Amino acid sequence: MPSSLFLSALPPGSPPPSPPDEGAGAVAVERLAQRTEPPRLYQVFMLNDDFTPMEFVVMVLQEYFRHDLDSATLIMLKIHHEGRGVCGVYSKDVAATKVELVLDAAKRAGHPLQCVMEPT
Repeated sequence: MPSSLFLSALPPGSPPPSPPDEGAGAVAVERLAQRTEPPRLYQVFMLNDDFTPMEFVVMVLQEYFRHDLDSATLIMLKIHHEGRGVCGVYSKDVAATKVELVLDAAKRAGHPLQCVMEPT
């Protein structure tokens, strides 16, 4: 293709195209492997008190932590006998949400049940 035809296709006043540089001045970038760490996990604990009914604790464990009746009962007994028990292990945001759900449910029911989270 003659260069005059190519140049005539350009808008008036535009500079002529530069010839291909065949990679001159190209920069090679070495890709570094990125290491991402899994999110830190948090344990959600319920704390024993002398006023919250055991049935309410079992219900909370089933509803908010998806435990079956047997495991919820075992966790409730651990809370009762040892002063606290692990309800589940979650990422920070999920653990904080679970704590708030339990505290809200306890408050609505008029119980002083406490729920906390701690990093693993």
